[in-house]
Amino acid sequence: MRKKGNEHVARENKHTRGREIKGGGGLAKGEDALEKLLSGKTAPFVLVLDCVTDPHNLGAILRTANGAGVDAVIAPKDKSVGLTETVQRVAVGAAETTPFVRVTNLSRTMKKLQKDYGLWLIGTSDKATKTLYETDFKGPTGIVMGAEGSGLRRLTEDNCDILINLPMAGNVDCLNVSVATGVCLYEAVRQRIVMD
Repeated sequence: MRKKGNEHVARENKHTRGREIKGGGGLAKGEDALEKLLSGKTAPFVLVLDCVTDPHNLGAILRTANGAGVDAVIAPKDKSVGLTETVQRVAVGAAETTPFVRVTNLSRTMKKLQKDYGLWLIGTSDKATKTLYETDFKGPTGIVMGAEGSGLRRLTEDNCDILINLPMAGNVDCLNVSVATGVCLYEAVRQRIVMD
């Protein structure tokens, strides 16, 4: 059990023992990195996070995105967590190797992804009528995930090409954002492996 007052500190991770944790300052990339990361790819695969604020969620998401082969994880500079020490500990190495791009204007970046790279942006929303399993993730794809609790902001939702939901059979309304992200990413991976 943790000592009181340490609720916001990640516990020691055996996978990171002996490695220096930098605090994330130089690991995040700016908007200009997108061209280098996505140019020349026939079917870019990105993850867009709309104001994810919990460092534990971001760490878990980066680890899953790395395992799924995502080309870039994109998040706004404001109202979202950066690559903190906790994020790096939870990500267990993925924060150092997964391109994490912080942008000034998420809506503008989404439009750029659609126009310049032909990405089909698929947002998750409880209001959607189409499910994850009825959706085609082959080709240039961006999965757009909302914030903890509030989900996608209106403008972010408006910039998505399609909205999907995850079917829920139990009593809870929704999944944790890091879990939902993992479900979406690996459905895309399943389809994209068949494509290759």
